[in-house]
Amino acid sequence: MLLPPAVKTVSIPKDNGGTRKLGIPTVGDRIAQMVVKLYLEPEVEPHFHPDSYGYRPAKSALDAVEKARERCWKYDYAIDLDIKGFFDNLDHSLIMRAVKKHTSEEWILLYIERWLKAPVQAEDSTVLSRECGTPQGSVISPLLANIFMHYAFDKWMKENLPLVPFERYADDALVHCKSEQQAKYVLEAISKRLELCKLELHPEKTKIVYCKDELRKGSYKNEQFDFLGFTFRPRLSKNRKGRHFVNFSPAISDKAKKKDKCNH
Repeated sequence: MLLPPAVKTVSIPKDNGGTRKLGIPTVGDRIAQMVVKLYLEPEVEPHFHPDSYGYRPAKSALDAVEKARERCWKYDYAIDLDIKGFFDNLDHSLIMRAVKKHTSEEWILLYIERWLKAPVQAEDSTVLSRECGTPQGSVISPLLANIFMHYAFDKWMKENLPLVPFERYADDALVHCKSEQQAKYVLEAISKRLELCKLELHPEKTKIVYCKDELRKGSYKNEQFDFLGFTFRPRLSKNRKGRHFVNFSPAISDKAKKKDKCNH
């Protein structure tokens, strides 16, 4: 197979102090990827789960945050999922298997396979082969990631844990549970499912959170989480009668505030 030119990588800072590598395809590949995206997206979009919010027409991160807010009021516990190196570790054969469920067009399958296998040119000009992953920064990567996660997570959740709601934005996901016992069971099941799909949950960043409010007494080791630039935690609120009460709700996270100040 004739591979396309190497994808140049550029490192950008992450909120946690690390760096994220973006892959920058050539102009020609970006145009070709847009053509494939415009063809494939209408084919897959009707199949996607309503609680998948990332990189989709007429859906946004704020929609996901609002739905999470509603569900944190209804469910005592939330699982804050963090997939380790998501875009870097997507299995090529599983991506292709998922894409083939939605198209048999040989030219689309050929192009996608070529882009997945395209070598990577590091910032020191070293060219490396790529055995897995799809580079962040390419036009087609978000759609491929959504197709992959539709089968690896969304569809699996609907079929195996139909009473457990979730919100997913690309690789950021929240899962809502009635009890700590249920949350532990669900987390274990999700971890095993993702392992089958050759992905791993980050052992330190993935956590079960108690959505503590006025009626939920007691304490728990985790009582807050960050989701799409918002921090969810117990907050003092005021009702219409002027009475103060504790409410589990989101507000812009400190990281997002600092980022916004830097941009101004």
